[in-house]
Amino acid sequence: MENRIKELRKKTGLNQADFGKRIGITKSSVSKLELGENSPSEQTLMLICKTFGVNEVWLRTGEGGSDNMFVKIDPEDRYSLSLGKLTIEENQFIKNAINYLADAEPEKLKIIEDFMKSCLGIK
Repeated sequence: MENRIKELRKKTGLNQADFGKRIGITKSSVSKLELGENSPSEQTLMLICKTFGVNEVWLRTGEGGSDNMFVKIDPEDRYSLSLGKLTIEENQFIKNAINYLADAEPEKLKIIEDFMKSCLGIK
């Protein structure tokens, strides 16, 4: 499992400290998991799966290889889940952004989309 945790961390582009912060453990704990010195608790496994959208079977067993690393979500379901996550945030910027996007003209949306893709490195 230690190799899969390291593979996931690298896939997410996070260093050990940032990966650990996302799931509530220290950099040292992440290092020990990746080296196989410690085994992850059930809580840590569940947090990894929930936080990063990881397929639990893959994380535990490696079944399906790297292609099976993430939970496959239908695009419509992903949209609903993402919107749900955004609406529970106590972040005024997110609330404003959703309202701005809802009111924007189509040509402005295209400019915003291109800008966001550029910022996020999406083609």
